[in-house]
Formats: sequence, structure tokens, C-alpha cells
Amino acid sequence: MLKSTLRWGILASVLASTAAFAAAHGGLSVKASDQDMSGGTVTADTIMAEKNGWMVVHRTGSDMKPGPVVGYAPLKAGENMHVTAILTEEVKSGEMLMLMLHGEDGGMKTGIFEYTLGAKEDGPVKVDGKLVMTVVTAQ
Repeated sequence: MLKSTLRWGILASVLASTAAFAAAHGGLSVKASDQDMSGGTVTADTIMAEKNGWMVVHRTGSDMKPGPVVGYAPLKAGENMHVTAILTEEVKSGEMLMLMLHGEDGGMKTGIFEYTLGAKEDGPVKVDGKLVMTVVTAQ
């Protein structure tokens, strides 16, 4: 009887941990709208992050592939509202930017953005092999 109860307890614990992990990862998101970027900034409405990290702004085109980084802003674990990044280049009306969730992992210094395109340091967060991001168009 004790073995059976112990097995059910372990199974319940594993299932609860798995559900919590799935909920945490399933809730990761970047939400933003097309916007005026003539002031040299871009803003995400909300970002859900599992851990501290970065909103990274990549140029992109119709191929929807991340291009060069043109801005970033720090994120805290949990819900981040109205996250604004200063753009390092002019973005003209009609151009598209990819706002992407990146981690704070693998770099040499905490709190310093160390990612370069294709690197692992402070790299993109993926859920089920897919980038956590959204694309916005400059108005």
C-alpha cells in the first residue's frame, strides 16, 4: 500500500512539474503593433519572459528572417509592459523590424548585452524550435 501511494505521489509531482513547465514556456510572448518609429524608438506592448533577458530588435524583410540587430532593451522575468528600445539606425516608413525575446545566458557579464547575429551568448529564446517574436512595420 505504501509503495502504491508513494508511486502516485511521485507521478502527481512529475505531472504538476511538467504542467508548470509547459505553462511557463507556453506563455512566453512578444506583442506589439505597427508604429511610428521616426523618433528613433520602437516599443513592444507586452513581453512575457521566463527569466531576465532582452528584447532584441532585428531588421527583417518579406523573408521574415532575423537580420542585423538595431536595438535592444532589458527585460525582467515575468510580464514586461511598454518595453522601448532605442534604435541605432534610422528606420523608414514601410520597413519591418522583428522584436525578439533573447535570454541572458552564456555571456561573460550579466546585464551586458553580448549577442551578435548567430552567436549563442544572450541568444534567442525558442519554444518548440520556434523563435518567440513578432514583426512590426514602421508607419
